[in-house]
Amino acid sequence: MGWAHRSLIRMRDLTAEDIVRILDTAAACKDIFRRAVKKLPTLRGQVMVNLFYEPSTRTRTSFELAGKWMSADVVNIAVPSSSVVKGESVTDTARTLAALGADIVVIRHPAAGVPAMLARSVGAAVINAGDGMHEHPTQALLDIFTIRECRGTLAGLHVLIVGDILHSRVARSNIWGLKRLGARVTVAGPPTLIPSGLERLGVGVSHDLDRVLPRADVVNVLRIQRERQTSGLFPSLREYTRLFGLTRERLQLLKPDALILHPGPANVGVEIDREVMDDPRARIEEQVTNGVAVRMAVLYLLMGGRQDAMVA
Repeated sequence: MGWAHRSLIRMRDLTAEDIVRILDTAAACKDIFRRAVKKLPTLRGQVMVNLFYEPSTRTRTSFELAGKWMSADVVNIAVPSSSVVKGESVTDTARTLAALGADIVVIRHPAAGVPAMLARSVGAAVINAGDGMHEHPTQALLDIFTIRECRGTLAGLHVLIVGDILHSRVARSNIWGLKRLGARVTVAGPPTLIPSGLERLGVGVSHDLDRVLPRADVVNVLRIQRERQTSGLFPSLREYTRLFGLTRERLQLLKPDALILHPGPANVGVEIDREVMDDPRARIEEQVTNGVAVRMAVLYLLMGGRQDAMVA
């Protein structure tokens, strides 16, 4: 079966079959981690450019490792020292990179819609590594991969997403992907941090974390964006922690086999306690590892997905 997508911009563009194929491919990629030499010839001769207009450690490094382990030539563009500071537009930058031979452009940008615009204007494959408050598809895919790896399936699972849903591209992509694979999704947070009309997507909404925690099979805790605190969306960080923080006391409310996720970086002591991150039910470090496997899978499929290319 061929792969129909040239770029990866939105989770909502993927069918359930597309997502499962990415997850299955990621599982095969993860086997490579046990090798002494973590190299495949899959993308030999391909040029991959990481173009990040926002700070990133996990996502950028994860894409870089994924590309290098698949033998791509990886170029990281430091935006502050590039021609962007001279007024060059995103499209002009991407076209320049394509003219220089880029086959894949991985882009993170603070404005929603920029990756989609690039995909329409350049010949290279474009991967959305997070655009504004819109989507972050590979983060959702690695979250879903982690859940499936631990539980075998997502069908029928109750996934609780806690925190700043309003500004979270991670939440949006997760909702689309989780629903596609048959999970039941509830979001929890202050009314000011949950967008109106979310119920129309078939998502439950709660403003009482203690009431919904005992029913959750998976709890995905989002980072509180401290930069939003100046807008008065909740009284204080202390008040947020009291009402919606996943504290060590709230661990007692979780199912014994519940999974705890966090996309990182975490505000320890605000949305999540250190004791929670160290709990055996937490899979936060595994998410980081799985991010490389998922991004390897996405690169592999976007660049043709030849079966023989997965053999070293």
